[in-house]
Amino acid sequence: MEADIWGRRIRAFRKLKGYTQEGFAKELEVSVSAIGEVERGNRLPTRDLLEKIIEVLGVPEEELNPSKVKK
Repeated sequence: MEADIWGRRIRAFRKLKGYTQEGFAKELEVSVSAIGEVERGNRLPTRDLLEKIIEVLGVPEEELNPSKVKK
């Protein structure tokens, strides 16, 4: 379930920033299939990948997964 949230949010921000999966994968230096797996919610991004995603998209981690916000 948590992977679904990450995947949907990453896909939405990727599209908002104008990246195709191919362009995004190239920017992150990972395979297109790895991005697809994350976006479909089949796997969680590793910490290293998540940090790259945050940097490339220019959004805080809390925007990618609001359930992680500390209250």
